[in-house]
Amino acid sequence: MRVEVLEGVERRRRWSFEDKARIVEASYEAGVSVCSVARRHGIAQGLLFTWRRQARQGRLGGDGQAPVFVPVAITLEPSPAVPALQPDDPSVAGQPRRARRKTGIMEIDLGGGRRLKVDRDVDAAALRRVLDALEGR
Repeated sequence: MRVEVLEGVERRRRWSFEDKARIVEASYEAGVSVCSVARRHGIAQGLLFTWRRQARQGRLGGDGQAPVFVPVAITLEPSPAVPALQPDDPSVAGQPRRARRKTGIMEIDLGGGRRLKVDRDVDAAALRRVLDALEGR
């Protein structure tokens, strides 16, 4: 039996972190399909979905500071005008104070029909713990 080792070009491509991040970012652009981005870069759709999942989890690679890409939709909801109540204003004497509506509500779509709403005063560490618990970490 004779065994030969054939030398040649390796078929597997090595993608740099920067290339992966750029491709993943392109796949999140509005109106762009993952299929078209994968086709444009000559990669399998499954590989791009894997990179997207790794990016969401912060495991895409690089120097440990992998960016996390998530789709964001910003909608402006007008808040009703609530006049400020002055304690010495006789027109409001004896009337209970109305609470002002909070502005700056963030709605986080967690997928699977789950949404989380938090206001601008949320404690970042507490929010991180909630998100980690929801992800099952």
